[in-house]
Amino acid sequence: MKIKLFTIPNLLTLSNLLCGSFATVAALIYDNLTLAFGWIVAAAVFDFLDGFAARLLHQSSPIGLQLDSLADDITFGLAPSAVLFVLYGRMAPQLLPEAEWIAFIVFLFAAFAALRLARFNIDDTQRDEFLGLPSPAAALFCASLGWLNESCEIVFSRETLLIVALGMAVLMISSVRMFALKFHGFGWRGNELRYGFILVSAALLLWLGGLAVPFVILLYIAISLVRSAVCRSGNGASLQN
Repeated sequence: MKIKLFTIPNLLTLSNLLCGSFATVAALIYDNLTLAFGWIVAAAVFDFLDGFAARLLHQSSPIGLQLDSLADDITFGLAPSAVLFVLYGRMAPQLLPEAEWIAFIVFLFAAFAALRLARFNIDDTQRDEFLGLPSPAAALFCASLGWLNESCEIVFSRETLLIVALGMAVLMISSVRMFALKFHGFGWRGNELRYGFILVSAALLLWLGGLAVPFVILLYIAISLVRSAVCRSGNGASLQN
């Protein structure tokens, strides 16, 4: 069987991977977390476009699915972990040598992102919604903290960074059902939640600019948690009836 490697969707996926690699280098080598955040945002755009192109051109393939997950773990696993690692070092310049190992805890985020992506590949229930927090959303939240530190001079405690890394990691492999921005047609009916989220997110971005990114991600998580709780209670009520 002949396998096509260089299709348009695969090239877009590779662009995603390259952006993630550049983001990692920007953080670890050049100590530029704003640039790292920018590369991760660019990667997220390529991540959206590769799936869109695959559906539009009817070029979905098993190799594309595997390549997408490999690229995503670099971009949305390793790169944001690198941002948190560098940011942790900035917040702890006088850290004792015997305690330096604590900073490496943030790389658990990359490990859990790999678990989340592997589960996605074999889980057929995640076509219209996600099981656990999508890795791009978790990555954008973590990477935005580096941008906030450099651009807005916001300081985060070391404990906060560890909690964010571990909290986002756990959310990625959780059993919480998170809504996907996959529209069923373009009408309002059946897409109310998606259109509402996009409108509120757009308003936040217009009002706060880049500062809105972590708030948009937190809004997505909050809506998904409430939605999941309502769905579970509804199922429980129907079973009792």
